[in-house]
Amino acid sequence: MGNNLVKNNPPLKIIDNHTNGNIWDVMRFEAGQAANDEPALGSLLHATILNHKSLSRALAYQLAQKIGGADLNSLQIREVCAEAYINNPQIVEYAEIDMDAVMQRDPACHSYLQPFLYFKGFQALQAHRIAHYLWQNGRQLLALHLQSRVSELFQVDIHPAAKIGKGVFIDHATGIVVGETAVIGDNVSILHNVTLGGTGKEGGDRHPKIGDGVLIGAGAKVLGNIHIGENARIAAGSLVLKDVVRGATVAGIPAKVVKVAPSECCAQSMDQIFDCADIATFDPGL
Repeated sequence: MGNNLVKNNPPLKIIDNHTNGNIWDVMRFEAGQAANDEPALGSLLHATILNHKSLSRALAYQLAQKIGGADLNSLQIREVCAEAYINNPQIVEYAEIDMDAVMQRDPACHSYLQPFLYFKGFQALQAHRIAHYLWQNGRQLLALHLQSRVSELFQVDIHPAAKIGKGVFIDHATGIVVGETAVIGDNVSILHNVTLGGTGKEGGDRHPKIGDGVLIGAGAKVLGNIHIGENARIAAGSLVLKDVVRGATVAGIPAKVVKVAPSECCAQSMDQIFDCADIATFDPGL
C-alpha cells in the first residue's frame, strides 16, 4: 500500500456513506493499488469494492458473499442488507466508524481493505447490525438465522437483540459470546474468547452493560446484569461478577480492582499490561 496511507496518519473524518467521503475514497484507492500490485486478487477487489459506487453497496455485497448459503443465498442476503441500509443509514455510518476504530487500535491493520475483506470481528459486527435491524422490526426468525450463520462461519455468537454502539473493535473475534440483553457502548475494544453472559437460567434483563471506552481482555467472562463503567479495563482471563466503577482496572477470579484511572481511555490505548507497582500488591484470588 502507498506510504501516504500508513496508520500513523490522523484519524480520517467520519462521513455519511452517501457523500462518498474519505474512508470510502481511501478504500477504493487502496483496492485499485492492490489490484495492480497483486493481479491474482484483481477479480476479488473489483467484485467487492471497485465495482460499487458506495460503501453501503460494497458492504452489502461483501456480507452477502460471506453469509449466503444453501438456505438463504447471497442475493437474498444482499437484498436484506440493502433494505436495512436504506431504512437506517446509521448502520453504514457506524460501519465506517468501526472500520476506523480497527485502523487506529490494531497494530496489525495497515489499510481499510484488511478489516473489510478479512477481519471476521469487523464482518461479524456488521452482520450483527443487520440482524439487530431485523429484530427491531419484528423479523426475529430471519435475525436468528443470520445470528446462527455468523456463529457457524466466524465463531462469533451475538444475539440479535443485543445493543452495540459505534466505534467497536472486536479483535481476532474467535469465541465471542454476547447475550440477548447485553448493551455495549461506544468505542469499546473486545478481544477473543470474551463472554458477556448470564449467571443461570433466569429470564429478563440478565446480561452486562458495558460503558463507553471499555477494554475487555482475551478470555474474560463478564456475567450477570452488571454495569462496567466508562474507560474500565478488564484483564485477560478475568471473571467479573460485580459492577466495575469508571476507570477501574480489574483482574482475577473473581475480578478485583487493581487500580482506578478514570481519565484513561483503555479501549483506545489497548494497553493490557499492569504497572509493576500494581502487580506487586495484587492478589488474583486464585
